[in-house]
Amino acid sequence: MFRLDVIRAKTTGEIRTGIKETLSRKYADLLPIDRKAAILLKPNLNSNMNALTGNTTDLRLIAAVVEFLKDEGYSDITIGEGTNSGFYRNDINVISRLKVDKLAAYFGVAIKDLNYSDTFPIGFEDGVKAGVARECGDAAMFINMPKMKTHFENGMSVCLKNLMGCLVGQENKKKVHESLARNILNINRALKPQLHIVDGLISMEGLGPSRGTPVNTGFIMVGTDPYLLDLACSKAARFGYRNVRTLRLAEELGLLTAEQKRFVDDLPLDGIARTFKRPEANPLASFVHSPKRQKYFLAVRNTRFFAYLASTRVFGHLLFLTGLRQDNFIPSEMEFEGLDLHAEKCPAGCTRCKDYCPVSLDLPARLEHPDNGCIECLYCYLVCPVRAIEFRGTPGFLSEQLRQYDAITRKTTE
Repeated sequence: MFRLDVIRAKTTGEIRTGIKETLSRKYADLLPIDRKAAILLKPNLNSNMNALTGNTTDLRLIAAVVEFLKDEGYSDITIGEGTNSGFYRNDINVISRLKVDKLAAYFGVAIKDLNYSDTFPIGFEDGVKAGVARECGDAAMFINMPKMKTHFENGMSVCLKNLMGCLVGQENKKKVHESLARNILNINRALKPQLHIVDGLISMEGLGPSRGTPVNTGFIMVGTDPYLLDLACSKAARFGYRNVRTLRLAEELGLLTAEQKRFVDDLPLDGIARTFKRPEANPLASFVHSPKRQKYFLAVRNTRFFAYLASTRVFGHLLFLTGLRQDNFIPSEMEFEGLDLHAEKCPAGCTRCKDYCPVSLDLPARLEHPDNGCIECLYCYLVCPVRAIEFRGTPGFLSEQLRQYDAITRKTTE
């Protein structure tokens, strides 16, 4: 029997209620009997652009799952992710920039950058071995928490693609691209999360996984079969599944069956389905990243000389401007000094800041209280429709998100 549930939610309260009711009523049988068993939550933290841009897993969803598990009595919970190798290579701590470490501290759970984990080997194409984080194999329960978004190489990135973050460091991640779709499926053959919880709250369309446009889709998808969920997400995006390289290959290999396709064909997605813009790169990026030429590009990219050039500020920025690199690796950190509230600007009845607070603070009332529990994620600041909340400090890397997404984020989160 196929297991798949869709939760409609937009606010923190709706997310918490939806997760609690769905997991307790329909997936409780998957939870470990031992309340001290190790549970791993693996979100998508591929860049330092936060969830409001459609880039990364929403802190509100992570918080809701952690809170549910703690309420059930589980004490050994870890949030783990091997962040984008470009940030890793440039010594940028994405986990810290996204404030996932502060969220973990708030709930008293562990945080782990899987790029620095001990490894165990899994098999890739042509006899290649790649190292996967030990935590992913040792956890009694592994919960995969991907972001729903388009991906210019794979078509879409959801459950299957998200397991790339289980690979340790750049040396292992780069091996995937030697045969992208096949090796993503190889990771999924080796690692089998018991549960998948897809963040479709604010998804991404267009030139994903890092430079697309946020879409307020307002749902969470829960299930046990990553092929089924990826297929359902492609339907929700009105994105033909054969345009997703991993799904097309899975069908060819018999991993995606006629029964699964019939189930999704009959799945009612009224109210959440919409036509996503396709991930179309510019002509140069499309030429270079074509599967036919990928191995030649990789041969150049993996040389020491190219790695050196890519690490320089000028050449790295040139790669970003040409579209050959989606992320802009800004070294300067954000310096947070506080948030100021201009109460006279607040429209009556607006609850936007409270609706987006991952730790459910009573906003805006508690905004300026000392020791108010704020984790400095800035969701409230970034969604305020009238800019009544003012950031105090030095934006650093956040300046790039504001440049690309500030106006879009405030409109998308309406």
